[in-house]
Amino acid sequence: MNELSQRGQFSLPPPMPPDPPQKQRNHRAGPFGVLDIGSTKIACLIGRTESDGTMRALGSGFTRSRGVRCGGITDLDEAERAIRAAVALAEEMADYRLRSVTVNLSCGHPESRLFNVQWPVGGRPVTEADVKRVITEGRARAVTEGRETIHSLPVSFSVDETAGVDDPRGHHCDQLSARLHVVDALSMALRNLGAAVGRCDLEISEVVSAPFAAGLSCLVDDERDLGATVIDMGGGTTSLAVFGEGQLLHTAQVPVGGLHVTRDIAGVLSTPIDNAERLKTLYGNAHSSPDDEREILAVQQIGEEDHQFAKIPRSMVVGIIKPRLEETFEMVRDRLDGAGLGRAAGSRVVLAGGASQLVGVRDLAARVLNRPVRLGRPAGMRGLPEAASGPAFATAVGLLSWAAGEGRSLNDIDLDSDRPVGLLRRIIDFLRERL
Repeated sequence: MNELSQRGQFSLPPPMPPDPPQKQRNHRAGPFGVLDIGSTKIACLIGRTESDGTMRALGSGFTRSRGVRCGGITDLDEAERAIRAAVALAEEMADYRLRSVTVNLSCGHPESRLFNVQWPVGGRPVTEADVKRVITEGRARAVTEGRETIHSLPVSFSVDETAGVDDPRGHHCDQLSARLHVVDALSMALRNLGAAVGRCDLEISEVVSAPFAAGLSCLVDDERDLGATVIDMGGGTTSLAVFGEGQLLHTAQVPVGGLHVTRDIAGVLSTPIDNAERLKTLYGNAHSSPDDEREILAVQQIGEEDHQFAKIPRSMVVGIIKPRLEETFEMVRDRLDGAGLGRAAGSRVVLAGGASQLVGVRDLAARVLNRPVRLGRPAGMRGLPEAASGPAFATAVGLLSWAAGEGRSLNDIDLDSDRPVGLLRRIIDFLRERL
């Protein structure tokens, strides 16, 4: 200690208190597998949790989708072949045989609802059994004929008049309240999904909302806490998930995706679907420029010989793409306005999915939605091949995160132990016994 401090003319600052211990995440070790069944591709990832808590991909496989339209199974035989091909590639790379998989939900017209549930406690401390009871009560209220509950996620708890309690156990109160977010889908669509996966000798361990999974892989913690909307732009559908307060608050889906843009190009230009996809990928843009009129493209015509091409300016392709994408974002905007979340939804938008990679989509989304927009890429996953590290694989990576335990409230409580056996589980058990 120097002379000035000895004379009392200044004193050393008190030591800073230690950082509070971080809440441990109860991640599964794995390995575990996931299936992203989409309208343009089917992807399978196999991963595990490392000793330091990070995720590592052990194997990946993806193939062109067949037998799937707008996220739903339309041809069981074709879907089975595509799923088997993707799974076989991932299993060979990982040197691991899958028995069960976590699958994305893109079919069955998923709907999102919030329920406020109350449970009398009587002045004693809240127990784990009380938490289970209030969630079970919310699930019972959410039951709708012809639909199956996929998620029943506690958003927040209140103990008497104190709101925003993350974990109510141990709190004294007269009444425990919970805000429960329920996502469900049509039972028959889930039955076909279960049949396609079951025919591949796989069991569905869980079904997870596709935009929810994309958010788990693309959003940073501050975005989940302050509020952000993930827009997952797939081939057959565009879905959205609103996060806030660290939780999933709302999901919705519009029946328009990247394949609709491709079919628009094919129909207007009278060109085969594969060539329309090529034109979209190589020359597509959501914004026009003066050079578009001067750049001439050769477009193969349906039914003509291979050497017969029509000559069109690039501006025609841009003029087909832009209105469809504007329509898509306007529909998303309407869904967000209709959700009534207001400021809880935040002001930021993150784009994911293969269709989000089209040039100019980010700027167009920012203009239509009147919000800042960024392109999301899956983060925090080691071992991903370069081909699987872009926005098109956000859902698949997010499924791995969910399978490992990410994104779950009160993950040290088995909230499904008292849950009645649903239709999807009965379907899988039936298929396992007979196939």
